[in-house]
Amino acid sequence: MTKAEIIERINGFLVDEFEVDIEKIIPDANLRETVGLDSLDYVDLVVIIESNFGFKVVAEDFINIHTFQSFYDYVEHKVTEKASA
Repeated sequence: MTKAEIIERINGFLVDEFEVDIEKIIPDANLRETVGLDSLDYVDLVVIIESNFGFKVVAEDFINIHTFQSFYDYVEHKVTEKASA
């Protein structure tokens, strides 16, 4: 899976599941503020990531995810790591 495919899939579920305006999804934007994530939304987001990309999300990993770009990078890293295992 390419980075472009990962970004497209992430943006798709952010729009569909969290009703985020696609025009607000820009790499440097704050993920939490733009999506309006609360603690229950994080649980939903984790479930969606795990089911879409097939890896287990660790809560501590989200500590350093602040922007859409860091979120994309995290998912790409985990997908690549899983593929090479």
